[in-house]
Amino acid sequence: MSHDDTPNASSSDESATSETPANEVTPTGETQVVPGRREAVREKAQQVHVQQSRARIARRVALITGAVAAVAVVAVVVSWTISGAVSRPQLTPKSADDGGFAVTAITGSAALGSLAEVATPTPTAEPEVQGDETPTPTPTTTAPVEIHVYVDYLSPTAREWQLANSAQLSTWVTDGAVTLTYHPVAMLTAKSNGTKYSLRAASAAACVATYAPDSFFAFNADLLERQPSIDSDGLSDKMLADLAQANGGDDLTRLRDCIETEAFASWVKTSTESAVAGIDGTDGLALTGNSLVTVNGQAYVGASDDPAEFSQFVLTTASGKSAKAQSATPTPTASVTP
Repeated sequence: MSHDDTPNASSSDESATSETPANEVTPTGETQVVPGRREAVREKAQQVHVQQSRARIARRVALITGAVAAVAVVAVVVSWTISGAVSRPQLTPKSADDGGFAVTAITGSAALGSLAEVATPTPTAEPEVQGDETPTPTPTTTAPVEIHVYVDYLSPTAREWQLANSAQLSTWVTDGAVTLTYHPVAMLTAKSNGTKYSLRAASAAACVATYAPDSFFAFNADLLERQPSIDSDGLSDKMLADLAQANGGDDLTRLRDCIETEAFASWVKTSTESAVAGIDGTDGLALTGNSLVTVNGQAYVGASDDPAEFSQFVLTTASGKSAKAQSATPTPTASVTP
């Protein structure tokens, strides 16, 4: 017996038709997408687009934020710099007189004692009387001789002069024969490996003159005796403060703070520039080298290591001033008549 399979075949065709996949390639080669699938794809594409847009916006915001932050940092730094310069005015030592400090007392540390021994000249500061001359300033009823010393604490010439004359300077000041004024300057600031030793040392000297004036002469001598070599770093601010404290003072805390903060550095610069431009009380003198000594407005040009020569210059200058004063008021004299 034979069976007709035609109905079964139709059933199979219907089943195949009902199981057609969502995406079917038509005879024309186009892909047909069912409506539900199309909406899902469209929604997915929109989500990807939104995510990409958000990522671009986030990157843009980050860049803008970074730029704003950088500008803000620069603005703060500039503001600090300007406000610091404005809020920190140039400090002037209260004891300064025309850029200098008068020695008011001769006190000192052990270092000053050793300095005096090294510097004791031969002949001494009070040489023997020769004839009717006494080549040593002595206290008189007239005004004392005015000695001004422009000192760069890195200058070998300044050191040599101080070592040679320290003993007789001490005697003259103690006896009231002279007034001794030191002017700290900074001509060799660039000669210390970038540490600006000349400027810092001069500022430290100004601090001592302000907060420990009785120790100024000793500190000045110590700085020159311990002078570092040119083109070396020199003493640090802490070492300068230690040296100053070793010489004593009434307010050592403020003294140390003044030195370690270089409180008078700007004042030293201004004083140095003023001395280079011209020195008051002289006949057109100006600071042209690293050191200068004047006596009654006259520059000393003799040997820096010869105390006898300097003593003679002091006496001669003082006598010359007296002679000029006397000649300014002539007195009548008897005339010889034929």
